[in-house]
Amino acid sequence: MYHSSTQKRYWTFGGEEELEQRRAEANRKFRSKAMGSGKVHPTDSVLMEPHEELALCKYYEKRLLEFCAIFKPVMPRSVVGTACMYFKRFYLNNSVMEYHPRIIMLTCAFLACKVDEFNVSSAQFVGNLRESPVGQAKALEQILEYELLLIQQLNFHLTVHNPYRPFEGFLIDLK
Repeated sequence: MYHSSTQKRYWTFGGEEELEQRRAEANRKFRSKAMGSGKVHPTDSVLMEPHEELALCKYYEKRLLEFCAIFKPVMPRSVVGTACMYFKRFYLNNSVMEYHPRIIMLTCAFLACKVDEFNVSSAQFVGNLRESPVGQAKALEQILEYELLLIQQLNFHLTVHNPYRPFEGFLIDLK
């Protein structure tokens, strides 16, 4: 299955250099777009370098893992793995300066729940956020607003082959 999958075809890379090039290109595109609008100048400190964007992404990856770890009901590992993969894939081709990582992080987790058939309602999902009911409603609105964008930016490649099930089978075979 994996050998004929979109994950292998489109999301398996030759090395770290290729990933860095993609991130740098996403950064360059956003910088050009921002400077083209005339609101930002090349010397403005609001523009991040690719390595700064990567550091921010790493921070939000940890936040995503923390969110999934305290999620009630307990989120299966495959859902957590899928959410992390979506987050990483999204920021290979997009800039954190254009799309806030917190919203994308939550949207990735929400979409992963759907794709991996972990049935939680939208109210249950946002109920796991440490926010007021008004904040939860706003978060849900943003998640639903960004869901289609996320799917489009992932090129509709939503199946993620996580290593968990094959690894568990391997451990059972060892016993």
